[in-house]
Amino acid sequence: MDWILLQDVVNGLSAGLCYALLAIGFTLIFGVLNAVNFAHSEIYMLGAFAGLMIALAFAPPLIVVVLIVGAIGALLGVGLERIAFRPLRRSRDEAALKSRALREATLLSSLAVGIIVRELAEIAFGGDMQPIPDALMINDPIPWGELVFARGDFIIFGAACAMLGALQFILHRTRIGLGIRAVSNDLVGALYSGVHADRVIVWTFAIGSSFGAMAGLLVGLYYGTIFPYMGFAPTLKAFVATLMGGLTNIPGAVACALLIGLAESLSVEVVSSRWVGIVPYVMLLVTLLFFPNGLFGRKVDRA
Repeated sequence: MDWILLQDVVNGLSAGLCYALLAIGFTLIFGVLNAVNFAHSEIYMLGAFAGLMIALAFAPPLIVVVLIVGAIGALLGVGLERIAFRPLRRSRDEAALKSRALREATLLSSLAVGIIVRELAEIAFGGDMQPIPDALMINDPIPWGELVFARGDFIIFGAACAMLGALQFILHRTRIGLGIRAVSNDLVGALYSGVHADRVIVWTFAIGSSFGAMAGLLVGLYYGTIFPYMGFAPTLKAFVATLMGGLTNIPGAVACALLIGLAESLSVEVVSSRWVGIVPYVMLLVTLLFFPNGLFGRKVDRA
């Protein structure tokens, strides 16, 4: 029984890391724009399809494919910002920038763009699951005593650490990072201080979408299938982790993503597997009841 529980912990951490890769981009974009980007799941999905096509066409090393997909994700993020978010930010007065109407408009705009992209992907690739060739998959087992790891567990763990490290370097060691932190703290104040807010927001979307696209590729190679709707469930759980973490706290979102993965994996030992899907939402409800600002959120970041 101890080995079974340990295996559940390993599986839960693997799932949690997948959610964490998405939660990083969610939290970064929300921190700057105070708006939810529901097209993030389509960036995730397109990253998986782009990576598979590149791998099948040119067969480069995995790290090269991941980096190319990251660049594609950054370009997709810039396009998404121009189409779904910038047209709604024409006004520069404080009331408009902080209005609830703007947040709701950008949420619906990103949702609409995401639906359009998802339907176009279904037309282009079909609605069925696309299997990943065995040579490209990263789920080959690595036994360790009674435990069984997958090679992808270590790859995704390394990718999550690398993304967090790169993000911390960008935020605290570069001028664009300084701008991101300034806009995240006070958009209006940053504008009055001479910060080029539009440029900062574009960089934020590029970085967050790059992470999302790379996550889609790695998770697709890990689970062995990709399809146009693959981003919906993990993105929703990543958003739950973002809410639980306090909306703008990136380490908090990662910690909550790992907690969700563990809870899902361990819950099968006490409840039927058909109830596992509601576990993240029960956790969110309990969190918001007792911690309205999230587990790691500030008072102004009321979830």
